[in-house]
Amino acid sequence: MIKFLDIQKINQQYATELKKVAAEVIDSGWYLLGEHVVQFESDLSTYVGTKHAIGVGNGLDALRLILRAYMEMGIMQEDDEIIVPANTYIATILAITDNRLKPVLVEPDIDTYNIDISLIEEKITPRTKAIMIVHLYGRVCWSKELEVITKKHNLKIIEDNAQAIGAEWNGIKTGNLGDAAGFSFYPGKNLGALGDSGAVTTNDANLAEVIRALGNYGSKEKYKNIYRGLNSRMDEIQAAFLSIKLKYLERENETRRSIANYYAKNITNPEVILPKILKKPKEHVWHLFVIRTNERDRLQKYLTKNSIQTLIHYPIPTHKQMAYKKWHGTDLPITEKIHNKVLSLPMSSVLKMKDVYEVVNLINHYTR
Repeated sequence: MIKFLDIQKINQQYATELKKVAAEVIDSGWYLLGEHVVQFESDLSTYVGTKHAIGVGNGLDALRLILRAYMEMGIMQEDDEIIVPANTYIATILAITDNRLKPVLVEPDIDTYNIDISLIEEKITPRTKAIMIVHLYGRVCWSKELEVITKKHNLKIIEDNAQAIGAEWNGIKTGNLGDAAGFSFYPGKNLGALGDSGAVTTNDANLAEVIRALGNYGSKEKYKNIYRGLNSRMDEIQAAFLSIKLKYLERENETRRSIANYYAKNITNPEVILPKILKKPKEHVWHLFVIRTNERDRLQKYLTKNSIQTLIHYPIPTHKQMAYKKWHGTDLPITEKIHNKVLSLPMSSVLKMKDVYEVVNLINHYTR
């Protein structure tokens, strides 16, 4: 079986370093808010290029805390609107509704799968306070047009950077493009922890201070609670692991780009629509390599039968989920087309080229 993602093999590369630092954390007797979290926050802010990085419990909390902080600062209030791509993973939407803010769903661009920036301005109302962009599948979502829109309407840009750590737009890394960004270090991400973990990056010192307090029960000083906060803190052991793995991220992303290039140049089956290889390679880190085909389920069964593991990201769009049944009937044809036709091929930094060749060969020989 060619695995979609071999997390065990990824971490085995660094097993000696990971085990060594795990022992150090265990022996230290300090497991939360210690020197390893401080070190990783410093490493991450340096890597991304921001002034501040705050370790949190997971990627969903990172986005929840950004919005919550803006509300505590008086920049947003309940029922304000946040523009967001309709085809994102549900976590992006949950972060908005959890704060009693209103998601405004915008269709994606069918060619990039990112939000269609040309459709944003028509969705802006007096209640709009931010655009939450998602660098979906690892591709940067940014443009001069987006910058003009946000300045014209005085909107915040919040980056959902769960899938695109290391990607760049004109030399600036994702996580340092907008006003604040949420990161996920779920084990399957390009930079994955060995458990749940996340972070927020920003250049806004006030925002960073409020987020840090909110994630610690709303407290800057023990037993003095300024806000009704959350318990969302990065563990020392995850921070230690992430600092090690961050050293190798650029190399791993380059491997992903090489695999994506081979897929894109050599899959020739006319039944398959491929993502485009960008003229500026650093604008994509290929968290996922997503193809589109009219008979997705049939192709997936064919590949499974031939020992190729694939996944669907994501089979049910948010507006079709029971959690948001009030949106059932919403007209989002491009979003639905994407969710009904996409298939993610094997992609990781440890995927062997002989396996990549096999995937390509099988897809090229697939017929309806």
